[in-house]
Amino acid sequence: MTSPITPLVDPFLRPISYLRVSVTDRCDFRCVYCMSENMSFLPKKELLTLEELDRLCSAFVGLGVEKLRITGGEPLVRRDIMTFFGAMTRHLDSGALKELTLTTNGSQLERFAQPLWDAGVRRVNISLDTLDEQKFADITRWGRLPQVLRGIDAAQAVGMRVKLNAVALKGFNEDELFSMTEWCAKRGIDLTWIEVMPMGDIGNEDRLGQYWKLSDVRAKLAEQYTLTDLPESTGGPARYVRLEETGQKIGFITPLTHNFCESCNRVRLTCTGELFMCLGQEDNADLRAPLRNHPGTDAPLEEAIRAAILRKPKGHDFDYSRQSVDGRVSRHMSHTGG
Repeated sequence: MTSPITPLVDPFLRPISYLRVSVTDRCDFRCVYCMSENMSFLPKKELLTLEELDRLCSAFVGLGVEKLRITGGEPLVRRDIMTFFGAMTRHLDSGALKELTLTTNGSQLERFAQPLWDAGVRRVNISLDTLDEQKFADITRWGRLPQVLRGIDAAQAVGMRVKLNAVALKGFNEDELFSMTEWCAKRGIDLTWIEVMPMGDIGNEDRLGQYWKLSDVRAKLAEQYTLTDLPESTGGPARYVRLEETGQKIGFITPLTHNFCESCNRVRLTCTGELFMCLGQEDNADLRAPLRNHPGTDAPLEEAIRAAILRKPKGHDFDYSRQSVDGRVSRHMSHTGG
């Protein structure tokens, strides 16, 4: 009889049950707050293979992780990515994994919605900052809004629950706050607003100039709707309200004006096998080495995972309060995973 696995717990007694996995740093968009227009992507040999991603994620599931979110870059542009989703289905079937989901820009959802549903994906987050076709083209540089809207339709048609994630950008989507809210309400879609985060060099873009404080977003919503605070928490950064007039949920992710770290239950794995214990810190652990150096056993890999979790910090260091982008981390969001 085997003894039960000791779950992953960090130094501040937070159980780690949620892994966000970037499967690629590549994307078919070049959103101005995320990437420079001419990105240099990682050499393919540095990326974990789909088989290595399976082995790594399976090790985390074996150590008590119950939720996997697949991210990128844009996860659905990775070649043969459905092979990986299909492999993760076995953990859903066994009951060890409670949820398999992804964050996407929606560009490939029209093609992949049904296969994703078949693999067990029941919920998807779609990054969408505007419903104006020209503004969408401007902010994504390469994107086409109708393609994303067809992807949203396809996801809802197969039965997926859709949530939109919108980055709050001063002077860009301030005037769409109510129109986006109403558009989501009509389609039964929840909406989460995110403060722009200081990650990576994005060329000439001014993050401080882009910054639209979410307390102002909430105050503006309260001018038109009755907001009821919701007690629910996913262990993550979002704080939720219900709009009584529409019944929908609105989330606020405020890394810059509200410290949400006390209940953090997640870590992030990059497409090269680096484990970041905190999105807002540079400290990371190399899991690719124990993965590749010990193909016959997962014991060194599990030991490296446990050692990394013991280095998880109490909190991040994002701060715009001094009118400068303090706490900036050098890597791009597309590398760590959105």
